[in-house]
Amino acid sequence: MENQLSEDVRLKIDGGQNTTELFGSQDANLRLIKNHYKADLILRQDEIIIMGEDREKAAVVVKELMSLLEAGETLDEQKVNYVISLAENGISYRESKVNKDVICYTHRGKPIKPKTMGQTAYARSVKNHDIVFGVGPAGTGKTYMAVAMAINAFKNKEVEKIILARPAVEAGERLGFLPGDLQEKVDPYLRPLYDALYDILGRDSALRLKERETIEVVPLAYMRGRTLDNSFIILDEAQNTTKEQMKMFLTRLGFGSKAVVTGDITQIDLPRGKRSGLLDAVKVLTGVEGIDFCFLKDADVVRHPLVRRIIQAYDKYSDPTSGEEGEED
Repeated sequence: MENQLSEDVRLKIDGGQNTTELFGSQDANLRLIKNHYKADLILRQDEIIIMGEDREKAAVVVKELMSLLEAGETLDEQKVNYVISLAENGISYRESKVNKDVICYTHRGKPIKPKTMGQTAYARSVKNHDIVFGVGPAGTGKTYMAVAMAINAFKNKEVEKIILARPAVEAGERLGFLPGDLQEKVDPYLRPLYDALYDILGRDSALRLKERETIEVVPLAYMRGRTLDNSFIILDEAQNTTKEQMKMFLTRLGFGSKAVVTGDITQIDLPRGKRSGLLDAVKVLTGVEGIDFCFLKDADVVRHPLVRRIIQAYDKYSDPTSGEEGEED
């Protein structure tokens, strides 16, 4: 028993360390660590005792979380899971430079920062390139981050206009059967873009800018024939564009403009036989100077932790090497 105790990892707690913040509400952070590692964590007076087969690995994560709290950061489930994910690959969250740069602030004063290494690289790419493709699964912040970057560029007077576009592919861009005027017909397909705008700018401010046409939220079909100077242009759900639509969109770019194209190649809703313009662009434009591709992964998911597990399950199911064969789209 003495030998076992001598092998336990013991971490001293600073007198000012808030163990509630470290362990989480109702020990939520503690459970995340225990669920991932074969280790038990016990709080005893001024130290945390870590026992079990994976005690050393668990200790690395606990030390990392303690240092984040000391640096003034807050802990939540997403951040704890991401710290664990990085630690599994021998990477320190502190040294990854995640969560350092503020992209912009919401109307409530909340800072918007990259939450993962993938998001950090994505934000830097948008800053340094005129056209960026953000490709990745649901929940990786592709659209929200792009909207935040657009708003930051507008506030810094780097652009004069923000244009957000989406293909209304579910109705084949023939929306006449829906009730209401044209704007009411297309709004359901553009709602995710409105949600991001409202969250960052506030509903009233976003609507005022929209009324002045400083911000446009439009179906992709409305982009044809336009040349867009001094604008920040975002094409969302680009996996549902055709090759012709993608080429049309990219050639709208005018002087002083940036374009961000976001999409998830695992969720293509085009009719059978139609090749995704996003897939085509990855093949055709890779290596073109001034264009960059950022591929976000399931580790970059910042939604409910179940989203990440769902994505992993689908990836495994569709992977021929997994021994299972999924149905074709």
